[in-house]
Amino acid sequence: MQGGSPSYGGRAWCARSAVVVATVLGLAATGHTAEAAKIDSGDTAWMLTSAALVLMMTAPGLALFYGGLVRSKNVLSIVMQSFIMMALISIQWVLWGYSLAFGPDHGHIIGGLDWLGLRHVGLEPNADYGPTIPHQTYMIFQLMFAIITPALITGAFAERMKFSAFLVFSLLWATLVYDPLAHMVWGTGGLVGKVWGALDFAGGTVVHISSGVSALVCAIVIGKRLGFGSDPMPPHNLPFTVTGAALLWVGWFGFNAGSAVAANGLATSAFVATNTATAAAALSWMSAEWLHKGKPTVLAAASGAVAGLVAITPASGFVAPMPALMIGAAAGVLCYGACNLKSILGWYDDALDVVGVHGVGGTWGAIATGLWASAQINPDAFAPKGPAVSEGLFISGQWGLVGNQVLAVLVSYGLAIVGTLVCLALTSLVVGGLRVSDDHEFAGLDLSQHSENAYVFATGGYGGGTSFSSPGSPHEHRAALGANAMK
Repeated sequence: MQGGSPSYGGRAWCARSAVVVATVLGLAATGHTAEAAKIDSGDTAWMLTSAALVLMMTAPGLALFYGGLVRSKNVLSIVMQSFIMMALISIQWVLWGYSLAFGPDHGHIIGGLDWLGLRHVGLEPNADYGPTIPHQTYMIFQLMFAIITPALITGAFAERMKFSAFLVFSLLWATLVYDPLAHMVWGTGGLVGKVWGALDFAGGTVVHISSGVSALVCAIVIGKRLGFGSDPMPPHNLPFTVTGAALLWVGWFGFNAGSAVAANGLATSAFVATNTATAAAALSWMSAEWLHKGKPTVLAAASGAVAGLVAITPASGFVAPMPALMIGAAAGVLCYGACNLKSILGWYDDALDVVGVHGVGGTWGAIATGLWASAQINPDAFAPKGPAVSEGLFISGQWGLVGNQVLAVLVSYGLAIVGTLVCLALTSLVVGGLRVSDDHEFAGLDLSQHSENAYVFATGGYGGGTSFSSPGSPHEHRAALGANAMK
C-alpha cells in the first residue's frame, strides 16, 4: 500500500495543477472575451461601410458633379483636384491632422500632438469617439470628412488656379482651418460643441460653412475667370453632373447616418431625415426655377438635391421627418435665390456656386437645427446627459439653442475668413502666385497644367498625348485650339 501512495499523490498533484491551469486559462479567456465584447461587429461594419460611402462622395461623386459643370478644356483639372485630394489629405490626416482635430484637448481650440502618426490610435475602442468600434475605425471615418471639405472649395476657383497652388493651399487649409474647427465642434473638450453646447451632427459648420465661406474668400482674392460676365460658360456635360449628384445622394447616407457611430435607431432616423430633406430640396429648387424661368431643368434638380443634403447635415441626427422636409424645402429656395443673387451682383466669380449651396445651405441648416432639434430623436444631446442648453425653439419654446447655433455659425465664419486669407497668402509666397497666366487659362488647365485633354475634337488635334511644353508658344497653342478652346 505504501508503494502505491506516491503514485496516487502524483496523480492528485497533477489533477490539482490541471484545475489551476484551467482556471487561469478560463479567467484569461473570460477577460479576453470581456475585452472583445467592447467592440461590436455590427457597429464596426456599419462604420467602415459609411467611411467607404463618404469617400465615394469625393471621387467619383464630387469629381463628376464638378467635372460636368466646367468647360470641356478644364474637366480633367477639376476631376484631378478631387482625386488627388484623397491622397493628399489621407497622408496629412495620418501624420498630424487627426491628432490636431481629435487629440487630447488644448485650450478648447485644438488637439495636441500626442497622436502624431496615429500613435495611441489603435484597434481598441476610445470611449469618447465610439465605445463599440476600434479607434482606427472612427479615425478613418473622420478622414473622409477631412478629404471632401477642401475638395468642395475647388469649385470656387475652378478653371484658373495653378495645380501647385492648389496642393499647397489645400494642405495648409486642412491644417489651419479644418482641423481646429473639427476639434472645437466634435473633439473632446471642444469650445463650440462641448463647452457652449452647439449641435452639429455631421458637419454643417465643420464641412459646409467652412468650405462655403472659404470659397467666397478664394473667389474674391483670386479674381474672375477670363471672359466672366461676357462669354458664355455653360456646363459642358450635364449627364456627368447628374450622375455625380446621384452618387453624392447615395454617399451622404454614410455621411449623416454614419455619424451616429453605431448601427442603431439614431442612424435610421438620420437616414430618413437625410432622404426626406434631399427630395424636398430637389423639388423646391426645380419648382422655383420653373416658376422663375419657365422650364424645369436637370441642373436645377441636381443642384437642389445637393442643397438639401447640405442643409440637413447638421440637423440629421436631431430632427424628425416633417422638420427635415421643411428644412429641405426651404434650402432649395434659399440656395436657388443665393446663386441667382451672385449673378445679379456680379462682383465675385464663384465658378460652381459653392458659396450659394454650401455656405448658404450650411448656415440655414445650422440655424434650423436650433429650431427643430428634439430630445425624442436624440436624448443624449440634451441636458442633463449632453451639452445642449435646450431643445429647438419650435419644440421647447426656448431660444437657448438657437443662440448657440448662431454663435457656432459666427465662429465658423470668422475662422474660415481669417484662416483662408492666411493660407492664400502663404501659398502665394511658396509657389509664386495663385493663378495661371492668361494664356494658360485660355488654353485650359487640362492642357496647361497636366498636358492632357479629356476629348479629341478633331483629327490631328490636341489629344491626350499632347504636351503643353512641346515646341510652340502658348500663343501658338491658342491659335491652334481656336474656338474649341472655349468650349
